[in-house]
Amino acid sequence: MKVLTARAVAVQLLGFTALLFAALALGVCAGPSAPHGLEALSALVADEPTPAADIVVRVRLPRVLLAAVVGAALAAAGALFQALLRNPLADPYVLGVSGGAAVGGILALSFGPALGLGAQAVPPAAFAGALITTAVLYAVAGVRGRVSATHLLLTGVVFNAFASAGIVFVASLAGLSEGTSLFLWLIGSLSSVRADAAPVVAAFLAIGIGCALPLLRDLNLLSLGEESAAQLGVDVGRLQRILLLSTSLMVGAAVAVAGLVGFVGLIVPHLLRLRLGPDHRLLVPAAALGGAAFLVLCDTAARTLFAGRELPVGAITALAGGPLFLYLLRRHHQRSFGP
Repeated sequence: MKVLTARAVAVQLLGFTALLFAALALGVCAGPSAPHGLEALSALVADEPTPAADIVVRVRLPRVLLAAVVGAALAAAGALFQALLRNPLADPYVLGVSGGAAVGGILALSFGPALGLGAQAVPPAAFAGALITTAVLYAVAGVRGRVSATHLLLTGVVFNAFASAGIVFVASLAGLSEGTSLFLWLIGSLSSVRADAAPVVAAFLAIGIGCALPLLRDLNLLSLGEESAAQLGVDVGRLQRILLLSTSLMVGAAVAVAGLVGFVGLIVPHLLRLRLGPDHRLLVPAAALGGAAFLVLCDTAARTLFAGRELPVGAITALAGGPLFLYLLRRHHQRSFGP
């Protein structure tokens, strides 16, 4: 096993940062209508307002920035969940944490106005929903040592079924059940982006990542098991509490603005773990950068694959993540029970 040096971390993260900027440039340049390519980049820095500049600055740029911060939040949360539960199948969407955040968000949207609360109450409510779901999940499926994949998946199925039913029920009571908008939120979409959404999610992401970064060495030791980590000086309870808060914060913010975008927290950490190894001091920040680039590319594909028609970005991530999830589940089963 190679020793991870600061120089190696810097080089790898610089590469992922370059990948992210390339994805952002592609997202700004691509669209179902003009401007395209260099014309779009020129419009981005134009001194005088033009129709092309309006499209790029007011429509495409806020959307690609939001896709980046949402992807970073979901991928980083997925990497932390997998480390906390010591299971490669852990993912905010699969485990139902995203669903819990969605329930919190829809409750704020439905009943917030009656309490004098506006749209600004949605991210905190989604955070609370994600936190409660995560705590219950950990209590149910993570009582003793390593959690079995079957137990995790069954718990996630229950949470997702409850969350979907709860969202539709609450939205119907509050008169929010307009078919198209609710459907897009349930599958995950960035089509209703607001200009101020990306900075809000970025703030939640920065707090979550900032809480997690000092604990990544302890997270490496946790992979040896809770007892071994405690013997090596890790305060396991404190580590779990802080990381549950940080993951819930990131998932809640992402779901509040984009809905239930699935499998980002499964695909990106798994692929990067194969490439970079299991050291979370590199894996978690690389997952944030890789997740940002991944969701920007997925959303660009959703906007441009079919001229005049836009797919929800959650459909693209599900098409990519579903087969990978089945492959991981089969491989985990084979390792646990033999061929």
